[in-house]
Amino acid sequence: MPDTFAITVIFIVLSTVAGAFIKGRSKDKCLVDLSGYPVVLKKTDGKEVWGKLRVENSGMELIYAEPHLDEEGHTESSYILYKNEYDQIRTITRYTGDLDPELAGKRDASFNKAKRPNRMFRFSRRIRNFFGTVRDSLMEVVGLAMGRIKASEAGKVIQGQDKYVSQMQQQAVGALTHSYEPILERYLGKKIVLSIMEGDKKREYPGILKEYTTSFIEIMGTRKRRGESGEPRDADVIVPRTLGIVRHASDI
Repeated sequence: MPDTFAITVIFIVLSTVAGAFIKGRSKDKCLVDLSGYPVVLKKTDGKEVWGKLRVENSGMELIYAEPHLDEEGHTESSYILYKNEYDQIRTITRYTGDLDPELAGKRDASFNKAKRPNRMFRFSRRIRNFFGTVRDSLMEVVGLAMGRIKASEAGKVIQGQDKYVSQMQQQAVGALTHSYEPILERYLGKKIVLSIMEGDKKREYPGILKEYTTSFIEIMGTRKRRGESGEPRDADVIVPRTLGIVRHASDI
């Protein structure tokens, strides 16, 4: 019979490696689309932060164009918002007029691809949507399979390792950060109107639906003010699904 301590060590290593691998790839797709671009983050308390967006699995960082002196007298070069603070986000906006030629070209290529998706994109969406549809059943299926294994003769070697088995199951299912919405899926790459609650005001932004996940909606080719009194400017916008909803199809 294998040594229990050795089996425990193996499960700890496997769960750690699996966790690191899965978490490293579980970045929100909407946020990743704007990673590397200068954006304006507007928080629910009204605060605005400018910087080049960098997205990690545990949060995001906005890198300032230049370090600046804080009101308390210390120098800051970036702003960090952790994943558990994403409920503080009102909008993340990429103003296309702020982009240098290289980034503007990259953004335009993404925009054109969103409007005219190829066969490979459609195929990958079908695969993604399949897993999104069965997400709620995955834990049950994996749990039943593990139960069968434990009941077998070979499964006796993993008795007592439930904590690590459960950890790997949750990490695997948790990596599916997208959700399948049949209505939204139908309008990917098409013109829609996004309704956003900004404080006690409702604003509507017509644009192209680029992407959606369990947490965010992303539209491209809209117009948005920079500040309350600024003129509307060409922009791409990400909004939390708790504050924004696709309300209309649009021909505008």
